[in-house]
Amino acid sequence: MNREEAKEILHSMTESDSLLRHARTVELVMEAYAEKFKEDPEEWAITGMLHDADYEKYPEEHPNRIVALLCEKGEEKIAHAISAHYTKWNVPYETTLDKALLACDELTGFIVACCQVRPEGIETLSAKSVKKKLKQKSFAAKVERDEIAAGVEMLAVDMTDHINFIIDVLKKHKEELDI
Repeated sequence: MNREEAKEILHSMTESDSLLRHARTVELVMEAYAEKFKEDPEEWAITGMLHDADYEKYPEEHPNRIVALLCEKGEEKIAHAISAHYTKWNVPYETTLDKALLACDELTGFIVACCQVRPEGIETLSAKSVKKKLKQKSFAAKVERDEIAAGVEMLAVDMTDHINFIIDVLKKHKEELDI
């Protein structure tokens, strides 16, 4: 599967601007991590792009719809990572791709939320301020902090370095992402 095919799938199931932006942000971060880990950037980007593709249209079946579709298309590695991007689903983490998606999904969304409450957006956002907001349970209350912690631990990265990596990736695309 290439990115254009993945985009068609995403847009067939997702209309909300916020979910489309989330898909794009996770796509960008996953692609950058693939390059850092010397993995396949296209595969990792598609994984990030499609991880929540069925959430809007089929919330009760998420992620089973997108996972089944990817398996039909022979994309088992991507399908497995998507099926594992929430620890409470009890899917084993077998690859770096699986762990990276878990580590990037919630935190990337949280960082975007941090940008939205700052007049200068991502431009002056620091890991220190993201970590401070993480401790504030009322801020972006739906973001599961335990999922972020689990992902960082599994990926075996330093939290501050991980946050800075995500900020740096998103900063390069701040106009497109409106952050």
